[in-house]
Amino acid sequence: MKKNEQNDGKMVELQAKYDELVGDLQRTRADFENYRKQVEMQKENEKNATKLATIYKMLPLVDDIDRAISNYAELAPLQKSLEKSLKDLGLSRIDTSGEFDPDLHEAVMAEGDGETEKIAEVLRPGYYYDGAVLRPAMVKVKRV
Repeated sequence: MKKNEQNDGKMVELQAKYDELVGDLQRTRADFENYRKQVEMQKENEKNATKLATIYKMLPLVDDIDRAISNYAELAPLQKSLEKSLKDLGLSRIDTSGEFDPDLHEAVMAEGDGETEKIAEVLRPGYYYDGAVLRPAMVKVKRV
């Protein structure tokens, strides 16, 4: 009987050790999976930040191309190509028709004494990037 009790004791001890090791393995797997997801998220964030920084640095070039297109009629066919390229990058222009919106427009000049602020002239276009304001439009405001 003593031998059976010893075997039972060892079995309980081995089962406890087995359960502990299985628990450790499960925690290690979960930790590794969390780490993998975190690394993937960091890579995606870095990729997006790099893309955003590159696009932001390209905006002066886009402005120059836009000015060239508007000043030289022979470049007008490039307008559609430029707009398509901007859309492919996730960029869209901020609407500058109508009333001044300080969340979308940056007023650098103002005329008049009225209470309603209308956009009189666009000095530099503004852009959304994936729905968020990347750069506000620089505008001249007329108060009517």
